[in-house]
Amino acid sequence: MTTVIDSAVFGNIFSTPEIATIWSDTQRTAYYLQFEAGLAKVQAKLGIIPKQAADEIERHCTIDEMDFDELRKQTELIGYPVLPMVKQLVAKVSSVEKGLGEWAHWGATTQDLTDTAVVLQLRDTLVLVEQSLDAIIDALRRLCEKHKATPMAARSNLQQAVPMSFGFKMARLLASFQRHKQRLAELKPRLLVLQFSGAAGTLATIASASSYDARDEVDGVPLGLRCQELLAEELGLGIPTIAWHTERDSLAEIANFLAVLTATCAKFATDLKLMMQSEVGEAREPYVAHRGSSSTMPQKRNPIGSAYICAMASSVRGMASSMVEAVVADHERSTGPWEIEWIVLPQTCALSHACLKQMLYLADGLEVDERAMMQNLALSRGAVVSEAVMMGLGKTIGRQKAHDIVYDLCRKAQLEDKPLLELLCQDEDIKKAGLSDEELEKLCGPAHYLGLSEVMVDRVLKHQT
Repeated sequence: MTTVIDSAVFGNIFSTPEIATIWSDTQRTAYYLQFEAGLAKVQAKLGIIPKQAADEIERHCTIDEMDFDELRKQTELIGYPVLPMVKQLVAKVSSVEKGLGEWAHWGATTQDLTDTAVVLQLRDTLVLVEQSLDAIIDALRRLCEKHKATPMAARSNLQQAVPMSFGFKMARLLASFQRHKQRLAELKPRLLVLQFSGAAGTLATIASASSYDARDEVDGVPLGLRCQELLAEELGLGIPTIAWHTERDSLAEIANFLAVLTATCAKFATDLKLMMQSEVGEAREPYVAHRGSSSTMPQKRNPIGSAYICAMASSVRGMASSMVEAVVADHERSTGPWEIEWIVLPQTCALSHACLKQMLYLADGLEVDERAMMQNLALSRGAVVSEAVMMGLGKTIGRQKAHDIVYDLCRKAQLEDKPLLELLCQDEDIKKAGLSDEELEKLCGPAHYLGLSEVMVDRVLKHQT
């Protein structure tokens, strides 16, 4: 084991089997071969290479014909896995007819295959991410609907602020995930684009090494660009407007999208950790026997899922910065920044999908303690609604004077351990303001001061993603 991602013990916590398959040596090589088969097919259609060669190339572009031990040895020698793969493919095709395999990889370069394979791996990854997003959004919608009017204390600087509903808190989170889904839809067309441009990105070899002149056209399109278009169609990818082999902004964008997405999960997990404190107890992770238990303290129920989420999200943010660093590539083929992506991008995707999996688990089975929320609202002996009292008094005596009176009474309620309502009813200045005891009692009821919590929850629930 070199990382927790490929650990036999931790692997299914900090990664997922689906992601491990997508970013495996086998799948990456399979996408190399898919590229080679697609390239041969469209080049034969355009008359760039012989059809017999294309047929044999397609026939031998199968993963079971690859010698992975030899691939490893040659990659260690050469530095890249594409050329060793191409050599094996050429040998297989040439065994049918001498020299036939030389038509493989025609006009392509190592980075064309490498980058296109990464894009295909990211496409598969984003299918999983979108599925997770949809499931999380559904789970949050259920929480919003159930708790749209459940009173709890909002917190400012870790102190009780004013009442709100728990559904309102969850609706803010739901709105964040709705925006993430929108972001994902917007970035996919920029990301899921073919890389096929040749050595310096000009597609020079397509024409110069064939019977065509570089300026020859097919259906009114230059040959190289027509080949590029057909290959993109074959692989189900977008057509690049120009080569992007040292313009890595789209890859940095997806990494930072995953960083922000997992940070949203970590915000929820941080709140949940605080709500799970023994002294708070307003919500808990789903109960599973012995999950999060302590080796020495039987009473403990640790927020283990939240801890995983925060650790993974923090790691993704760090790796996203490395992907931005990889944008600073030199000239038309970089000396080092490219390889940064090989190191951090698979880990970023693994951690992100695992983070979303933990997020779904928490949201789907979250235990909400409405009784504890009400008890915590009562802890301040009414001070949590002091804003409501201040605004109610302010209509007759002015907001600032009302603020000063209520401020002093809140302090007195704390020192004397008396309900704020009791002190309000006894205060002469407040009696002069003309508010009845019944009006004061209503102002001091947390459930009466949820503002537009329910209205805003409904607005988020009506939003279509």
